[in-house]
Amino acid sequence: MKKKILHVKAGEPVAASLTRARDTMQALRSGKRSEPYFGVGFESMGQMLATFTPRRLDLLATLREHGPTTIAALARTLGRDYKNVHGDINALFEWLAVDRDEQGRVFVPWDEVDIRLPLTKQAA
Repeated sequence: MKKKILHVKAGEPVAASLTRARDTMQALRSGKRSEPYFGVGFESMGQMLATFTPRRLDLLATLREHGPTTIAALARTLGRDYKNVHGDINALFEWLAVDRDEQGRVFVPWDEVDIRLPLTKQAA
């Protein structure tokens, strides 16, 4: 089974995203199979690092390891305050890093989160 990877990038030009989408559409139109690409982009490194903080990355790893659970149970597992974990889950949900199942439990739908931090600015 192919790994499900969430690609997280900062500073990727919009043109690069559009090129990837165009190439995928062309491949599909010509009958070629295209590998799924799931990605989120941030305007700046600062914005990305404000979202994917060390505590939130730890939360993702713990949640992936333990599987679907309630926010209260996750907070107990992490030894953190419910309100803070709830806020972290909401932020990560916005950026597709977590999801909810039919019972409302939170889980990580990815096998990996690939975070890219460019050290040079790219042209828009």
